[in-house]
Order: sequence, then C-alpha cells, then structure tokens
Amino acid sequence: MDIQGHRGCRGLLPENSIPAFKKAIDIGVSTLELDVVISKDKKVVVSHEPYMNHEIALKPNGDEISIENEKEFNLYQMAYDSIKAYDCGSKVHPRFPQQKKMMVYKPLLSEMIQISEKQSNQAINYNVEIKSHPDYDGVYTPEVSEFVKLVLEVIVSEGVEERTSLQSFDLRALEEIYKQNPKIITAILIDENEKISDKVSKLSFKPEIISPFFALLNEENVAKFQKEDFKIVPWTVNKPEDIQAMLELKVDGIISDYPDLVISKVIEY
Repeated sequence: MDIQGHRGCRGLLPENSIPAFKKAIDIGVSTLELDVVISKDKKVVVSHEPYMNHEIALKPNGDEISIENEKEFNLYQMAYDSIKAYDCGSKVHPRFPQQKKMMVYKPLLSEMIQISEKQSNQAINYNVEIKSHPDYDGVYTPEVSEFVKLVLEVIVSEGVEERTSLQSFDLRALEEIYKQNPKIITAILIDENEKISDKVSKLSFKPEIISPFFALLNEENVAKFQKEDFKIVPWTVNKPEDIQAMLELKVDGIISDYPDLVISKVIEY
C-alpha cells in the first residue's frame, strides 16, 4: 500500500510546507504528494495555486488577501524572493480545524527534496503534480513544454528521478512528460466529473498510474484497470469509512490529508 501524504499532511499542518513534509515522513508515509508552479524567475515553487490563495496566505505585512483579488498575486509574475515573504500557515483553515498554525512559506521544489532526503531514514518517494491548464498558459504559468522541462530539471538534478512520479489533470502535460522523459513514472489525474476510461484513452501512451477521485471507484473498475496493469491510487481519501472502502477495493495506494489515519486503518485491516 502506497500511503501518500497529500500536500504533506494538510489535515495536520499547513499544506505544501516544509513542516508538513517533515511530519508526513515522521508519520511513515511512503510518498510525499505535492503541487508545483513556476515563479517569474523560473524557479519551481511548491504551491497548489499559481497565485496566493486567500484561504491560506497573508501579505508580508500580515494583511488579509480577499477572494476577489487573490489572483492578482500571480506567482508567475513574482520573483521567488517576493513569494517567500508571504505567510502561508498562520491563518485558520476553514476546512481543516485540526491543522496546527505556524508561519510557513512556499518552498522551492529543490529545497523541499533536499530537506526531505535528510529527514527520512529510508528512500522516500515524490508524487509531483504539474498545475498546468490551457487557460493558465502565458498568464499564470509558462507554456506547458517549458513548465515540464523546468520541473524535470530539478528532479533529475536532485537525483530522485527513479523515486518520482509526475501527475496532472492536463493531458498536454502528461504527453510532454512522456516526450521529454519517457522513463519517468506518470499518473493521470481524473476529476470527479470525468470518466476514467474516456480520459485514459485520450493519451497516446499508457501511464503507470490512474489517480481518480475516490468515489469514482468500485470493485469492477478497480479489478479491470489492475488487470490492464495500471496501479490505482485514489485521492483525496480522508474519512475513516472511505479509507476502509478503498482498502476493501484493494487499491494500490491512497492519497490523504490524514496519512496517520490511513496508516492506522492499514494496520487494522
């Protein structure tokens, strides 16, 4: 069972932060799941949105960011030094009341890997989501070919290529990953309003992993896709009863904001 800490361990510590990744490693995850975007100075930044999300970010002076103007804080138009000045962990998260609050910044992918490698006593895996979208091209992110190139350069330079999978909802990104580095593991993300088979069939190659919204899975389709040599790793599975259901379906991994809960359920199971 591949236990993946979603954005580190978002249910426990601020998402996509160094403390969250350290905590996830200490809990015992096998894989750190995270998201990346690109800064103005072409740095690969660990962040779910390509802007400062009003739910988690405060300005350097401590002021709030409103939902109406959050996209004005466009990371692709900000140098990384400016991005790092924003506090992304002190606000109370409306959907994760258990999350411990602390001042954190958005780290670079390279920094995150280096610290995680030192933190872990065994080889840790990385599942990196490329947050590209056609509407973002040239506005919030570089063109998808450059986006993929920048991410791959970091992964290869940090020496974790064999322990990294790249995932995306964007088929263009997956095609580009396969074109630029066909050896790297790819995972196709399936949204809750998409059909698994339909989306997979649109790729020109066969990804190793299918990663759907967990409620799309049932006994029949899990067995079918595993028979076709896909690994099934659903997201984001947080409730005890849903974790139990996924274990009973015999999925290959689970992505969760509460990896500690997944581990306890696996032990029970």
